[in-house]
Amino acid sequence: MNDAAPSAASVPPRGRGSDTDGPPDGATGGARVLNSAPDSASDRASDGGYDGAADRSPDSLRPGVITLAATPIGNAADASARLRAALGGAGLIAAEDTRRLRALAQRLGVEITGRVVSLHEHNERQRAGELIEAARAGQGVLVVSDAGMPSVSDPGYRLVRAAVEAGVEVSVAPGPSAVLSALALSGLASDRFCFEGFLPRRAGERRRAITALSAEERTMVLFESPRRVHETVTMMAQILGQDRPAALCRELTKTHEEVRRATLGELARSTEAGVLGEVVLVVAGARPEAADPREAARAALALADQGLRLKDAAGRAAREAGLRPNEVYREALALRQE
Repeated sequence: MNDAAPSAASVPPRGRGSDTDGPPDGATGGARVLNSAPDSASDRASDGGYDGAADRSPDSLRPGVITLAATPIGNAADASARLRAALGGAGLIAAEDTRRLRALAQRLGVEITGRVVSLHEHNERQRAGELIEAARAGQGVLVVSDAGMPSVSDPGYRLVRAAVEAGVEVSVAPGPSAVLSALALSGLASDRFCFEGFLPRRAGERRRAITALSAEERTMVLFESPRRVHETVTMMAQILGQDRPAALCRELTKTHEEVRRATLGELARSTEAGVLGEVVLVVAGARPEAADPREAARAALALADQGLRLKDAAGRAAREAGLRPNEVYREALALRQE
């Protein structure tokens, strides 16, 4: 996202990171990693996390592999052991903002000894080739965004595509996710959902995008700027319905974390005075339209006219419509008698 970044006075504002051609000041060769790896392969096997591959520690970057690592979305304590180890052990780190990366490393007590370069939306196409060549040369390449998982509404997608096309392996070190955190907290159905990223900034394009989602039955998760959230929620209430359940999640994992669970109409009114902080919207999907038993019965009769037994035809039509076979069968019999 530009998911929320770890909150701290020492973290500089978001912006385009500057490249650094060598190790940070005062760094010497060799990584200093402040967490310990699992004691042995048998320990990992007993935990159910060891796949039997020789010398493949889950806490270290593998040579020749590009690894995408998730960073905290607000609380630095959420940084995984794998992220800490990767930051300390990577020979090359590509960061959305190099200043924010160094601030995060400082908060985590990790010394970065590898080379750090920037990877943002303005240079990703050009930088991808350099990172791929580094992996081909045997380096372990780490990719991080300001917060959350690279490539999810953040730089990284073009790099992954280019690496796949070049035959370079890409791996992942999972971690904090604003999308999943908001979905879990929303109280809305989570068995089926879709992620829509950021809606268009222009009002007309945004209206068309929301209209296209009006029949979406899955729970929808979206990112939105606090400056536009009132306009977006108001437009959603107009198009999707005032009574559509939703949740506005802001400042997730931070001190002022807040989740507003309400209808779209209520959220439109509650955001009129403005909203502060990083925002994730979760909106319930549309209720599926109830199938018409008579239409299904007509479909069953059409199948029966082609030689299928009416009972079998009713069963097939019922499955396609999501209805009970007996209901469709009775309706088909009634239609035959009309």
